[in-house]
Amino acid sequence: MLLRYPQAQPPAAGERSEVAPGVFWLRMPLPFQLDHVNLWLLRDGDGWSIVDTGFPDDTTRAIWRRIIADLDGPVRRLIVTHFHPDHFGLAAWLLEETGAVLCMTSGEFLTAHAVWHETGGHGSSFMVEQFRRHGLDEARLGQFAGRGSGYRKAVPALPEHYHRLFANQRLAIDGRAWRALVGHGHAPEHLALYCAELGVLISGDMLLPKISTNISVFAATPDADALAWYLDSLDDLEREIADDETLVLPSHGLPFYGMAARVRALHTHHVERLGVLDAYCQNAPQSAAGVLDVLFQQALDVHQTMFAMGEAIAHLNHLEQTGRLSRSVDADGVIRFQRPREHAAAH
Repeated sequence: MLLRYPQAQPPAAGERSEVAPGVFWLRMPLPFQLDHVNLWLLRDGDGWSIVDTGFPDDTTRAIWRRIIADLDGPVRRLIVTHFHPDHFGLAAWLLEETGAVLCMTSGEFLTAHAVWHETGGHGSSFMVEQFRRHGLDEARLGQFAGRGSGYRKAVPALPEHYHRLFANQRLAIDGRAWRALVGHGHAPEHLALYCAELGVLISGDMLLPKISTNISVFAATPDADALAWYLDSLDDLEREIADDETLVLPSHGLPFYGMAARVRALHTHHVERLGVLDAYCQNAPQSAAGVLDVLFQQALDVHQTMFAMGEAIAHLNHLEQTGRLSRSVDADGVIRFQRPREHAAAH
C-alpha cells in the first residue's frame, strides 16, 4: 500500500489547519537542513492543549505569540513527545507565557536535565570520549569539544516541574480518550498519542513518512541495542493500532495514511543498511567512524556527524548483539567490529 497524504501542503507559519475534529496542525521553521517541525493544537473543552514546542528562536516565539493571541481560550496543557530541542526547547517559555502544565514521560524530562547539566554520562564531554573510542579523528573531535554543549545553547532554560505520563495512560482531551504510547530508540521514552475515536496517531519522530528518524547510542549506555528498541517499538505501534486508515501526524513531513506499509518500509531500510555494514566488515575490522562513508554517502557537517556517529554505533551494536559481528579493541583503544570467522565461512 502506498502512503496517502490528505493534505498536499502544510499550513503557513502562524496558521493552523484542522486535520481532524479539534486537532489542528501547526508548522514552525527550523534552522537546520531539516527545516521544519510539525506541532499540534488540540481543542480541550473551553481551552487548548499544545503538543511540542518548536525550536527556541525569536522567529518561533513571534509565531507562537500570534497563535496564542488568536485562541479563544486558555492553554491548559503542554504535552511534549521527547526532549530534543525542536520539541522541548521552548517549553519553559511557553509555560511562562500560558500558565499551562507540562506533561511528558520521566525518561524525557530527566534526560533533558542530564544532557543540559552534562551529568550521568550525558553531554558533550562524554560524547567526545565515546566518539574517540569509536575511531573519530582528532580534528573532528576537536570541533565537538570546541563547541561545548550544543544542547544548552539550543535549549536556553528547562522547566523544573512536570506532570508525569506513563505508557498506556489515558488522557481525557475534549471528552475523548487519548492513549499514551511510549517508544524507544530515538529517545529514551518517546511519547506518541493515539485517539481511537478520531482515528489519529500523533507519532512524533517515531514514525515519519519520508525519512527514518535518527537512532543513536548514548555515551551513558554504550552497549545499547537502540536499533532493536526502535524496530520493536514500531512493531508495538502497529500491533496497538493495526489500521491503515489511522491518520498519522508526524513531526516532520506531511500527515499520512498507510501506517503498516510505512513500518514495513522502515524495517526494510534498516535491514538493507545492516547488510551493507555486515559485508563491509567481512575482511577487516572497522570502527564506527570508518563506516561513515559507507552509511552516509555525502559530506557531513559537525551537526550531521554527531547523528551519523550515533547511528553507525547503533547499527554496529545491533550486528554484534545478533551475532553477525564481533567486537574487539585495538592497541589504540579504538573499538572495531568484524565478521566472526565461523560466520564468514558460512557465507
